[in-house]
Amino acid sequence: MGELVSFPSNGHSASGYLAVPASGSGPGVIVIQEWWGLVPHITDVCDRLAAEGFVALAPDLFHGEKTTEPDEAGKLMMTLNIEQAAKDLNGAVDFLVGHDATTGAGLGVVGFCMGGGLALLLATRRPDAVKACAPFYGVIPWGDIAQPDYAALAAPVRGHYAGNDGFFGPEAVTALEAELQAMGKDVVLTVHPGVDHAFFNDTRPDVYDAATSQLAWDATLEFFRSTL
Repeated sequence: MGELVSFPSNGHSASGYLAVPASGSGPGVIVIQEWWGLVPHITDVCDRLAAEGFVALAPDLFHGEKTTEPDEAGKLMMTLNIEQAAKDLNGAVDFLVGHDATTGAGLGVVGFCMGGGLALLLATRRPDAVKACAPFYGVIPWGDIAQPDYAALAAPVRGHYAGNDGFFGPEAVTALEAELQAMGKDVVLTVHPGVDHAFFNDTRPDVYDAATSQLAWDATLEFFRSTL
């Protein structure tokens, strides 16, 4: 359904996977990868969004690198140049906003694991364009260099997190939600009990939870439809 595309990124070129609905147009959504890279799970999420009427773009933040090995994925994530990734995401936003197929007044962003953290970062970096942010079990493991400036957050946030998450557990989720709500932000972070980090990834049977995935997916689609 989708295709690989290239787009400008701060004087360089970046690439990504673009899926357009059969109707030929729809609201735009940026999809941000996990630490594995631009793998079939992420392109499948783009295809699923396109099937629901959205124009979905997943930028390749690792520039062709991908893996199925956790140790290698951890290395790729920790050596990611955050400012370059931010530029790639910025370029992806401009590309999608300007694409002939994209309709509506702004974009949604959904991200998973590392991508969930970057979804929040992008929403604070591009409040002009991001009108809805849906982080799934988002982690920001790069220390202070990648902490979002939440004062700049304008979009509503509807996040989905895992009760058994060893990376970003329920206490951390509750604390973040309280911090952002205290700043007057429209933020609801749902912790799904009894499921593991990456419960939405149906290519990982060790952690995938079909029922919770469907619940979170339906809620995210409704969120994007109501805001975009």
